[in-house]
Amino acid sequence: MHPEKCAVIGAGAWGTALADLLARSGNEVALWAREADVVESVNARHENRFLQGHRVHPSVRAFASIDEAVRGARVAIFVTPSHALRAIAKTAKRAIAKDTVIVVATKGVEEETLALMSDVAEEELHSPLVALSGPTFAAEVAAGQPTAAVAASEDEATALVAQRIFSGSNLRTYTHDDVIGVELGGALKNVMAVATGIADGLGLGYNARAALITRGLAEMTRLGVALGGRPATFAGLAGLGDLVLTCTGGLSRNRAVGVAIGKGGSLEAALAGKESVAEGVVTTRSARALAAREGVEMPIVDAVYRVLFEGEPAQDAMRALMARELRPEGD
Repeated sequence: MHPEKCAVIGAGAWGTALADLLARSGNEVALWAREADVVESVNARHENRFLQGHRVHPSVRAFASIDEAVRGARVAIFVTPSHALRAIAKTAKRAIAKDTVIVVATKGVEEETLALMSDVAEEELHSPLVALSGPTFAAEVAAGQPTAAVAASEDEATALVAQRIFSGSNLRTYTHDDVIGVELGGALKNVMAVATGIADGLGLGYNARAALITRGLAEMTRLGVALGGRPATFAGLAGLGDLVLTCTGGLSRNRAVGVAIGKGGSLEAALAGKESVAEGVVTTRSARALAAREGVEMPIVDAVYRVLFEGEPAQDAMRALMARELRPEGD
């Protein structure tokens, strides 16, 4: 593989894992971090508190300046929290070359505009663009565990660039052309992870978890199709794959928030002291608004919203889901 100059914008757990992965493949990698202590620790000790227990490849160079990090990069990977992507992309634009391939690895929906992350990046950067998604816990990627992902772009050549740099002995990346489906799968599964976490916290058992995952996938698919995605995409890595991982895996931040709430904790307490963002909380608001705009029924999303933001007891919300009008499974 021909090495590339890559800039990773965002030094959270996933951004750091991707920077390490790219460096291990022989690429020249710059990592932008907002936090001064992260820049210092990556450069001096090859460590990052957001990805504890993993040594960052020594060739990764961290920068406090976005301009320095992205200057000359052939590929720029944005791995910021969803609420910060627009502002950070706007800042990075001045130093990004026109032919730079933009990879958006952030999963979410912008709350104010209900725009997908790829749309936000495209509006700000006007460059070739790929959405990277799939079942990818950062700690497992950093540990070299086998992982599969999806690189989605409307332009096949651009998707192939991302596929090439994000493939190696421990990561297999597939191309896709359904950007909407891939992006929505990655965003909406976080809401379903909160829901399954709530059920687990309530002690409702494996039957309830399996039902929530399956019916959650139906909701995700309904909304995705309404927005122009394809049903089959939601049966793939960025849909079902990521959904199963996030709803069942012990490393899932979104599931952990749900578990804490299911056990009787408040949202504030569940989020307190967390280094990393639980995107499912923000995406619950966005998904509910998108569903209302499109006239799509999403009862699990509604239930999570009521528990998180309206104070409804978790047990009552789960009971209400069971009491809904009976219908064919295909509805």
